[in-house]
Formats: sequence, C-alpha cells, structure tokens
Amino acid sequence: MAGYVPHTDAEVESMLGFLGLSSVDELFSVVPAALRLAGRPDPSGRRRFLDLPDGSAEPDVLAEMERLAGANLACAGPGVGAGHGLVCFAGGGAYDHEVPEAVRALASRSEYVTAYTPYQPEVAQGVLQALFEYQTMVARLAGLAVANASLYDGASACVEAANLATAVTGRPGVWLSLGVHPHWRATMATLAAGSGVELVDVPLDDGVTAWPQVAPDGVSPDPPGALVVAYPNHLGCLEDLGLARRVADTTGALLVVALDPVAAGLLRPPGEWGADVVVGEGQPLGTPLSFGGPYLGLFTCRLEHVRRLPGRLVGETVDTEGRRAYVSTLRTREQDIRRERASSNVCTNQTLIAVACGVQLAWLGTSGLRELALRCARATRYTRESLLALDGVEPLVGAPTLREFALRLPADPAVVVERMLEDGFLAGIALDADGGAGNGPGLLVAATERRTRSQIDAYVAAMDKVIR
Repeated sequence: MAGYVPHTDAEVESMLGFLGLSSVDELFSVVPAALRLAGRPDPSGRRRFLDLPDGSAEPDVLAEMERLAGANLACAGPGVGAGHGLVCFAGGGAYDHEVPEAVRALASRSEYVTAYTPYQPEVAQGVLQALFEYQTMVARLAGLAVANASLYDGASACVEAANLATAVTGRPGVWLSLGVHPHWRATMATLAAGSGVELVDVPLDDGVTAWPQVAPDGVSPDPPGALVVAYPNHLGCLEDLGLARRVADTTGALLVVALDPVAAGLLRPPGEWGADVVVGEGQPLGTPLSFGGPYLGLFTCRLEHVRRLPGRLVGETVDTEGRRAYVSTLRTREQDIRRERASSNVCTNQTLIAVACGVQLAWLGTSGLRELALRCARATRYTRESLLALDGVEPLVGAPTLREFALRLPADPAVVVERMLEDGFLAGIALDADGGAGNGPGLLVAATERRTRSQIDAYVAAMDKVIR
C-alpha cells in the first residue's frame, strides 16, 4: 500500500518560501536535537524513521514496533516496584490515578467509540445524553450554572476563558497568576499574540498569588478584564479565592479559576467563592497518563455568559411527542461563519474522553470523589513529612498544600530525577526558575491514591540515597 502524503512537494516548497526557510529540516531546527529522530533519506529524498525494508511482512512490522515500544517506561500500579515500570510521584497537571475497569468498559462501548459528532440528533441521542450528564456533573463540580461539552485540554480551556472575559468586559488586560501551570501560561502567551489579549504576570509570595494593590474606588491606569488563578496552584498551594474575588470586584474584572477536579472533592467549589469562569484539566477523571494525551478541557461559567460559551453545548428538551430528547443548542453562529466577530472559534469537543470523565464522576459519586481526594491528601501528607525528615530537604514555599508540594533539595533536582529512574521511580518534576515561579529550582512531588505506604517508604529511602 502506498503511503499517504498530506502535502505535495510544490505545497511544501511554497510553505518554506513563505517562511523564508530553505528546508523542512530548518523548519524543525527549533526542536532540541535530542528529541528529533534522525531518520534516513529514501531514494526520493524523504526521511524514513522506521528501519524497515520495503514490502516487510506484517509480523516483522509488529515486531519492530514492539521493540521500539519496549523503550518506554510505563507507570507501575500499587504494590509494584522497580523492574515492572516506574512508580510515579510526578504530577504537575498529569496524574497517575486509578481508572476503574467499569469506567473502561462503559466508556469504550462501540456506541461512543464510533460516534463522531451529533449533527443528526435523532440518531445520536445516546452520545448527546452522555455529554449532557457530563456537563451537569462538571457544572456541579465547579459550582456554576453551565458547562460545555469539553475542550481539548486545560490549557486551551484557560485561553478560551481569557477570551470570554476580555470580550465581556471589553478590556484586553489579563492578570495571570504565576501559580498557573507554566505550560498553560505559555499556551496563553502564544495565542494572545493573535487575539490581542494582554497578559500581565502576577508573582507569588511564599507560594500564593500577590495581587497588585488596587485603590478601593477601582481607579487603575490599566484595569484588567480578567484575573486568572489556579486552585490549588502549580506548586500545590491553596490560593485565597475570597481575596481574588475582592480584587476582581474592585477592578471590575471577571474571575477565572483553574480548578484541580480531584482536589474539588475536598474544597469549596470556586463558584461559591464568586468565580465567573472555572476551567480545568479533566485527565485525572477517567483518562490514564497516555504519554501526555489526548486529554480533556473542562469549562464552566455563569449562566449570563452562556452565549459566549466556546465549543459545544448539549441541552435537554422534548420531541414532538413529548418525550425527553437531547440536542446541541445555543450555538453562536459567529463561531462558525463570522469569525472576525467571535470570541471563540472552537466548534468541537473531546467526546470520547468527556464520556469517560462523565462515567468516572458518576461511578464515584459525591462521597466517592471526596474519598478519592482524601486518599490523595493523606498519601501526599505522609510523603511530604517523610521527605522533609531527610537531611537538607526543605519546603520550597510555606503556603498550605493539599495533594502536591514543592521541595528544595540539597542536589540538582534534574539530576535527582534522572538518578531516581535507576531505582524505578519517577521522582517528580524538576522545577527551574520559571516552573518554581521565582522560588526554584526545586522538585514538585505528587502522591495519588495509587501510592501505597510501602511504595512511599521505598521512594523516600531511594531519595535519601540519591541526595547524599
């Protein structure tokens, strides 16, 4: 079978000419050399990255793919140690949570796997109902009135929240807490370059956001259209949403909260603190780590902003015979045809992953989500206290944490992470100056409900050996 070539040589040359580049290799030169596959040129000059001769038999292809896949180190489950994958203590937005078999079985039913988009509601009632239930549970999680049918990931949801807020207020400025994940902030900076959003970084003080002092009358040379804060933030610290709400009220801005959906099992919903928009990364609910994706963007807002809601929204109604029915609703046509007037051009969602998230939330229920968050908090506390008992290990910041925390080590965190791999542990995320929001370098550590006491004890012992 001939390979699929998405672009002709003429199209590639036209693109390179427009960009002022001489080759495709030059286009990808910004990717670090260690992350690039060298490949080898075939007779046509194109690079081939699989060392397979033409006409290879299927078993030979599978064997080569399995050999390459064998270089990956997957995360190990509870009770599993070195030699059977890595025991994961990394977090930072992607967490090693348990995905119950019931969730896998229900979310992978063919009705969901084969469903693409519900343009014909009469034949897509099952998928539409599943998304409606997902929306209902996510809205309850955030404490707001309405949720959409999902976005691509947490970072893109945060971008859409900033777009909504600046459109509502008519102000381009966004005060962005450095406690928001660095990757999210980078994504926002990239897309802000084209949308006209003006980002203003707000520093942290001992782990929590130090909002600028604002006069009681709200007088400010550049009042923001939005405040964006994470809850808990990237360093695991609990932010004061009451303070953020007061600053938003004083400046006339909308308050955007980036919520950890698992921590929500123990925390007061952001909507009850006065948040106008709540976003989040839905990966911890029903989606494995999957080598980084695809993941799921959660997006909720106040009912008054529903006409600016990005992406899809499923509503409940009745058909001509009075039976309950579901349909895509309240779509702003500007998202599809009047793009220059739209606050969002997103027209799709992550249906399959949203269904898995919905199944997970329904499986857990209110008490189950609380128990999940408690188990994570208890494992995190035990891990943190055990690590702080080691010589030279100190907290990176002093603010209270819940299910993730940052440490200052007596050794280079990046070197520690690399050496801990030899003992079978994914030790955490090495924080540079940006990742540590000005407090780094350090190590960000998370312990989910999958981490057992014996795994934590072995991890601490390995850490003690490595940092000596």
